[in-house]
Amino acid sequence: MSSSADAFRPSEAFLRRRRLIDLGMRAVLFLSAALSVFVTAAIVYVLVSESWGFFTEVSLWTFLTDTQWTPVFAQPRYGILPLLTATLWAAGIAIAIAIPFGTVLAVYLSEYAPAAVRETVKPMLELFGAIPTVVYGYFALLFLTPLFQTFIPGLTGFNLLVPGIVLGIMILPYIVSISEDAMRAVPASLREGAFALGMTRLQTTFKVIIPGAFSGITAAYLLGMSRAVGETMVLAIAAGQNPNLTADPREGAATITSYIVQMSLGDLPHGSLAYQTIFAAGLALFLLTLFFNIVGFFLRRRFREAY
Repeated sequence: MSSSADAFRPSEAFLRRRRLIDLGMRAVLFLSAALSVFVTAAIVYVLVSESWGFFTEVSLWTFLTDTQWTPVFAQPRYGILPLLTATLWAAGIAIAIAIPFGTVLAVYLSEYAPAAVRETVKPMLELFGAIPTVVYGYFALLFLTPLFQTFIPGLTGFNLLVPGIVLGIMILPYIVSISEDAMRAVPASLREGAFALGMTRLQTTFKVIIPGAFSGITAAYLLGMSRAVGETMVLAIAAGQNPNLTADPREGAATITSYIVQMSLGDLPHGSLAYQTIFAAGLALFLLTLFFNIVGFFLRRRFREAY
C-alpha cells in the first residue's frame, strides 16, 4: 500500500521546479504592478518639479482666478480659467451626449438585443475607437461645422459645440462596451428572482441589473470623462487655439490639451516661465482627472453600501 502511495508522490525535483515557477510568477506580477505605480509616480514628479519654478513666480491664487491666459505676450497673464472653462465645456458636451446614448445602447445590447444583433453591433461600435483622432478633428472642422452653421446662428468656424459632439461620438464605444460587459456580468439568478417576483424586463433592468452593475458602469463613465478631458487633436483642430473665457459654446476657445500642443511645437526657451506653463497646465489637467476619479470612487462605495 505504501509503495502505491509513493508512486503517486511528487518527486523533490518536481516540487522544487514548481516552487521556482511560483516564485518567478510572483516576481513578474509584482514587477508589473510596481511598474504601473512607478510610471504614475514619475509623471507626478515631472509635473510637480517642472511646475515648481512657475509657481514660485506666479501665485496659485493668480493662476486659479485670473481671467486671461497670455504667457507669451509682452505683458503676460497666467490665469488658467479660460483653458479650464473650455476643457470643461467640451468634456461636458461630450458626456451629455455619450452617457445617455451609451447607457441606453448598453441596456439594449445586454438585455434586449438578440445574440446575432449584439455580436454585430458591438464590434462595429468598437471600430470607432480605431479611427485616428485627427480624422475626427477634420470631420468636425470641415463637415459638421459648416453643416451646423446652416441652422445654429452665431456658430463660428472654430467652436466648442461641434468638437464636443464629436468627442461624445468618440467616447461612446468605451461607455457602451464596458457598461454592457458589466451588465452581462450580473448573475442570471438575480434576473430570475426579479422575474419570479413579477417584475417586468424594464423594471428588472433599472431596479436590479443597473444597480448590480453600477461599479462597472461608473468605471465606464469615468473612463469616458477622462478620455474627453484628455483629448487633444479634435480640440486643437476644430475648437481653435485662442484662450478665450466664454460661456457660449458656439465660440472657439483653446483647451488645456490644445494649448500644450501649441506651446510644445513652438520655440520656447527651455526653463523659461512661458515654457513652464506647459507643465503647470498639465498639472491642472492631471488634478482635474484625479478629482473625477476620486468622486467616482466615493460614488461607487456609497452605492454599494446603499444596496
